[in-house]
Amino acid sequence: MPRVLLSILLLVTTPLWAQEPRTLEWPQLIPPDAPVIRPQLAPMHDLSQLSDALAAESAPAAHQQAPNAPVVKALDGQQVKLPGYIVPLEVSEEGRTTEFLLVPYYGACIHVPPPPSNQIVHIVSEMGVRIEDLYQPYWIEGRMQVKNTSSELADAGYQMEAEKIYAYELE
Repeated sequence: MPRVLLSILLLVTTPLWAQEPRTLEWPQLIPPDAPVIRPQLAPMHDLSQLSDALAAESAPAAHQQAPNAPVVKALDGQQVKLPGYIVPLEVSEEGRTTEFLLVPYYGACIHVPPPPSNQIVHIVSEMGVRIEDLYQPYWIEGRMQVKNTSSELADAGYQMEAEKIYAYELE
């Protein structure tokens, strides 16, 4: 009898384990055998270059280096949690960002050329998130899809419908 109860308990609790999202880091979105793609420009952290960056904003958009970069097909359908910066694509009438690109560093797709497509996740969120500060990184949780999408800013190699969006805080 105890064995039957243990089996039932495992069957009931297993779905709870399966729902815990897998925490990803950006390098895990690049296949191990993929060619190394060096960024054209590094993220700008030196504010003495700010005037050059602002002047570049009026110039034509920078071209994405690798719009068809290889992706990790094994991530398709996985429940994941990924930190990153939000690049808004669509904002609701209530001022909530409902569609955006998630990128690994601040300024990607805006101040510097977009990273390779395997370093961009296209996110859709029914509820959205109110963005007060573009410097604020966020955690995004949801089911990852290996699916190419295009926007006016960049091509993304992954897509996700956000189930949770919350500020990234150092622990």
